[in-house]
Amino acid sequence: MPHLVPPNSLLCPRWIIPVEPAGAILEDHCVALRDGLIEAVLPRADAESRFSSHVKVDLGEHALIPGLVNSHTHAAMSLMRGLADDLPLMRWLEEHIWPAEMKHVSPEFVKDGTLLACAEMLRGGITCFNDMYFFPGAALEAALEAGMRVSLGMVVFDFPSTYGADPDDYLAKGLALRDQWREHPLVSFCLAPHAPYTVSDATFRKVAKLAAEVDVPVHIHLHETEHEIERSLAEHGVRPLERLERLGLLGPGLIAVHAVHVTEGEIALLARHGASMVHCPSSNLKLASGFAPVAKMSAAGINIAIGTDGAASNNRLDMFAETRLAALLAKAVARDAEALPAHAALHAATLGGATALGLETRIGSIVAGKSADLAAVRLAGPELSPCYDALSQIVYAAGREHVSDVWIAGRHLVSGGIVANSPLWGLDTRSKLWQNSVRVGS
Repeated sequence: MPHLVPPNSLLCPRWIIPVEPAGAILEDHCVALRDGLIEAVLPRADAESRFSSHVKVDLGEHALIPGLVNSHTHAAMSLMRGLADDLPLMRWLEEHIWPAEMKHVSPEFVKDGTLLACAEMLRGGITCFNDMYFFPGAALEAALEAGMRVSLGMVVFDFPSTYGADPDDYLAKGLALRDQWREHPLVSFCLAPHAPYTVSDATFRKVAKLAAEVDVPVHIHLHETEHEIERSLAEHGVRPLERLERLGLLGPGLIAVHAVHVTEGEIALLARHGASMVHCPSSNLKLASGFAPVAKMSAAGINIAIGTDGAASNNRLDMFAETRLAALLAKAVARDAEALPAHAALHAATLGGATALGLETRIGSIVAGKSADLAAVRLAGPELSPCYDALSQIVYAAGREHVSDVWIAGRHLVSGGIVANSPLWGLDTRSKLWQNSVRVGS
């Protein structure tokens, strides 16, 4: 069994990377936790005196960072990891993923797939994920069993599925789930119309009206491929973003996922409306969607977040890999080595994601009063030595395998690299049973 520390603890790492203020690295400081919150961040000598009754946790080789926020994923699709690789998006969806979903997706599938995803994400320092998938109630159940913070998509399509009969049915089920769980401290919600090519104008109008009424973000795939834009021009006479603007969906609550193919004017439009963009670099590369102009978006003032997308199109739920890749691609696309520097990349993976989800006052940085959602990364060993700058080391050299400990709302969920809670044990057997079922049914 892993060694777990009690809720009222004093974490004393070698470095604290608080994300706020930008670029800060605190040495010889400690973080006091009490009742699930960050009580204080202060110099070690003061901390040891003021919090002498707390259990001290020495993290002498570690950097303590905010828990990573996976701002876009389809967690249950972990059970489809590797099912249909090396295909373009629409062939991948229409010929493989959607048919498999119609045959196999159920509440049991979603719960087991989400548990599998939670185990992977927790071990990699991810403490919050923004999910878009069928049967969100099953995903919620899995996330809470895992102890994770989750933003659930009230998903809507214009076509039927095993989960919903029509747009009204999808929305009614999503809103009922939100009404039931909206007060839970680890749960929040987004309206999640899948994409411009799967949702009609009438449904988008309903989503815009509901988003204003219940005050939740709108999470949508947008401008992911050139084909999506060509189809929108053929069917609606305008590009997808202009269509959404006409339908009243642009605003500070819009979470535009991918946003690969955007013009200068569209970047300015997203910035003017205060929208967020979720960058999914590995998925964009694997599906050959293209290169998002992240540096231009950031320079325009658009809030940038990072997501893994689902394991079926990545195939890893690895925010360390995504953050490093986001920083490197931004430089190559902009032809500017100073584009998306390490502190901005880590901001996108933490506070940027929290901001997109409307959770920036609760998570995303190591600040007194926020929830104790934290990850300790051991910066030791030949692959991480020497360490001139701990923040740069986190972004450019460290990997999820270096995460030793994770806390969510002060609860110690990963200790010494081992997931501590029993609902996440024995998942290999369950995933193999689903693999056999999907293989036979495909």
